Amino acid sequence: MRSASEALVLIPARMAATRLPGKPLADIHGVPMIVHVWRRASEAQIGPVVVATDDVDIAAAVRGAGGEAVLTRADHENGSARIHEAASLVDSARHYDVIVNVQGDLPTIEPASIAACFAPLADSAVDIATIAAMIDRDEERTNPNVVKIVGSPIDANRLRALYFTRATAPWGEGPLLHHIGLYAYRRSALDRYVALPPSVLEKREKLEQLRALEAGMRIDVALVDAVPLGVDTPADLERARSLLAASRGSGR
Repeated sequence: MRSASEALVLIPARMAATRLPGKPLADIHGVPMIVHVWRRASEAQIGPVVVATDDVDIAAAVRGAGGEAVLTRADHENGSARIHEAASLVDSARHYDVIVNVQGDLPTIEPASIAACFAPLADSAVDIATIAAMIDRDEERTNPNVVKIVGSPIDANRLRALYFTRATAPWGEGPLLHHIGLYAYRRSALDRYVALPPSVLEKREKLEQLRALEAGMRIDVALVDAVPLGVDTPADLERARSLLAASRGSGR
């Protein structure tokens, strides 16, 4: 694997959100949400950061803030397919061995969490890396919108993913893990993933990472301290504004 400074970080973003239309450009203290995400990804310092979008207004907002954006097709089935196209446009020479996918609706994501996602790829057996945090709120244990990871521990801060599910799992006493949808792909693994058809469990659980597991790809998980807020609704947006106002007030 190349050094961390040679990863390519891509942020997929599109305007077609049903519950919060136009959310990448939603204003958070005078700055579009997508720019907040771009800034935090840049602070992770694991490589250049590019927003991948099918919308000229999103691209213009990022470029206006000093960032880089690339226009992709509008018909991608998921963010992984969008970043695959973006990687081919930004890095046609395939200089980067690792592609990091940061979701464009995570304005409170910690830069350290983005860097943590990269770490499991130091093991050559790992195809894809992602992150998770311990669930500490009882209501999240049974919430189908909170994706759980069933995995086999490798050390205190890392495990090998065996399954992802919206159900409460694994059964029995013990901690549950909240999956955070941020991925680091080996370039070859991303190529393989997008060439695969949607899998049976992927379609049933509506979780795209199951396609990789069903195809025999290895996903390892780094544990982080906190779950970032995913902005999907107007209420989420208001909460993001409050959280980021508090972080500004604390001098972050």
